[in-house]
Amino acid sequence: MSERLVIARLAHSLRYEWGAGAAGGLVGGVGMGIVFHAGANLMPFVGALYGWPTVVGGWAVHLLNSVLAGVVFSLLVSHPLVDEQTTELAEYVAAGVVYAAAIGLLSTGVLLPVSMQALGVQSFPEPLVPLPGLLGTFLVVVSVGVAHVVYGVLLGATYAVVHDHSRASVDVTEES
Repeated sequence: MSERLVIARLAHSLRYEWGAGAAGGLVGGVGMGIVFHAGANLMPFVGALYGWPTVVGGWAVHLLNSVLAGVVFSLLVSHPLVDEQTTELAEYVAAGVVYAAAIGLLSTGVLLPVSMQALGVQSFPEPLVPLPGLLGTFLVVVSVGVAHVVYGVLLGATYAVVHDHSRASVDVTEES
């Protein structure tokens, strides 16, 4: 096999893996954002963490972060060690859910407190949700948890579909 063909295949593969990750991140981000917005009205809070405390600001930064996280996911699952283990749709979905859980733990356990401290915020804005006290707090926690699961499922599924489509197009090109 010629060196040019190897480089062309590698470039084609990486482009589609990153594209599959970005597409999965966007689709997952939309699903997650719907849960955030409908479940606990969190989008203005997400925007506030970036200095844009509106629903539109929240959606903008959330979708950007979701796409970037999808690209990182594509880099992780394309590693040969992981790539050998993920061949079926269900395996990509499982990888997406595990990845989203890790993001959830990192973002709410480390990044959120650091961001709030940098902004000088001592507590969540009240009322964050229309329900008072522990019920409102419970709704936020459940919404964040469900939102990350939704992100992971949609990320993994979308990545698998787009990635398999790109593999099929590479196989057709190789046969020509």
